[in-house]
Amino acid sequence: MKTVKFLTKPAFLLMSLTILLMLPVIGYAQIPDKNQSDLIKPETEITDDIYWAVKAYHPQVKLLKVKAIDKDGNIHDVKAIQDSYSTSVLNVKALVDGNRLPIKLIVHGEDRYYPVKAINTDGTIMDIKAITDEGFMLDVKGVSKTGNIIHIRALDKDGAQYSVLAVSPLGEINEVQGLKMLSAPVEMVIKGVKIFAHVKAMKPD
Repeated sequence: MKTVKFLTKPAFLLMSLTILLMLPVIGYAQIPDKNQSDLIKPETEITDDIYWAVKAYHPQVKLLKVKAIDKDGNIHDVKAIQDSYSTSVLNVKALVDGNRLPIKLIVHGEDRYYPVKAINTDGTIMDIKAITDEGFMLDVKGVSKTGNIIHIRALDKDGAQYSVLAVSPLGEINEVQGLKMLSAPVEMVIKGVKIFAHVKAMKPD
């Protein structure tokens, strides 16, 4: 009669552990080297930037376009730019001649409010305006401050204030606000322009 030999418990555990340790090696051996880098990607990566429309809103009127106006009167798009899956805080830029220009609240001098301006590559300042269907242009400014947030509004000639919003292609909405990072009046200087605060499209509280 043949004798069947069973592994002792320690030997069985050792063999099981060896097999488990070999499994990842076996799995990777089936993946060509050229594809292994594709397996390691940041969770926040998206293929292309997503542009959110920037609009001015008042309950009694429809949405108004918000645009950048250069020194020659040419009109350029203003967009909030989503470059990851997070939509909590987005940069707001003017799209001019293939460049993404910074939009900032600048030090106001004698102005009651903080002007919102784009800064061109040569240091010239571009107005940011809300534009009605009739072609009237409304100033866009920082009108008040709560903590480190500056509330940005479009202002018509009668003093009415329009909220400024960023709207995603899927209808998601962020508020366009100023964000103050430092307590000093001048946050930074860009091409000779003194900056009071940054402009961001932020998720409402």
